[in-house]
Amino acid sequence: MTQTTRTALLSAALGLASARIPVLPLRRGKAPFGNCPACARNACGGRPNMKTPGPCACPHPCHAWAAATTDPDTLNSPEWARAWWDAAAVAYHPGGAGLTVVDLDNADAITWAREALPATRTVATTRGEHWLYRGAMPSANAVRPGVDIKSAMAYARWLGPGTGTVTDLPDVVRALPVKAPAPVRPAVIRVPVPGGGGGCRHRTPTYLERGIAMAEQEITNAARGVHATVYRTFLAVLSAHGRCGCLTDAHTARLFAAAQAKGETPRHCTDAWSNARARLGM
Repeated sequence: MTQTTRTALLSAALGLASARIPVLPLRRGKAPFGNCPACARNACGGRPNMKTPGPCACPHPCHAWAAATTDPDTLNSPEWARAWWDAAAVAYHPGGAGLTVVDLDNADAITWAREALPATRTVATTRGEHWLYRGAMPSANAVRPGVDIKSAMAYARWLGPGTGTVTDLPDVVRALPVKAPAPVRPAVIRVPVPGGGGGCRHRTPTYLERGIAMAEQEITNAARGVHATVYRTFLAVLSAHGRCGCLTDAHTARLFAAAQAKGETPRHCTDAWSNARARLGM
């Protein structure tokens, strides 16, 4: 990058920040910068995976949308200097600015928006348009063909101020992510027994009981990264006992209960269990 390009990007970011629009640098490919060494492998807890919006505590531009800031000292800080040299664009956090972006990826999506949504400010993109509304909401991908919602806990590339007047977020946009209720999935999945029932062929009942108890304790002791801990623990249990027929519904119920006590939902538990089985080819 040239000094001119770096200055232009940083100047644009500072201008947006002065208007109370949280910004962050993007690298080539419209991707955010990866975690710094202190946050590698989500060692810091992975701020964007939290359920409530908020900035990242790391002084580097880590964690995508959670790095967005309006603080000029942060934007000009030594920790951000390297990122600005490597940046290819400026992004902003719409939800942090009290905005919602309806991202229209193609001509069909634009046609639908013109027929279904109230007029508002539009910004041309490389493939379609961003429609900006005043008001924040949960972000969601693929709410309909070619349409994403970018607002809370998301970022959008800054492509200029656009044209038209920003209007209030309408109910029709708020309703886009709402899906019909899915059938309730069981909280506990019975592990198939490849060779029939019976005792474990290679472990004693005492070994299995100790293993389940240790798995429960591993989940209970998780201070951060609960999602990852639950998945890793499920994977370990299934790796040791998933194919021998010794696991029962009572065992899986104990693991799920430990995970839910740490804040996991039944859906999270079910997905983690299914993903672990898929990883092991079960």
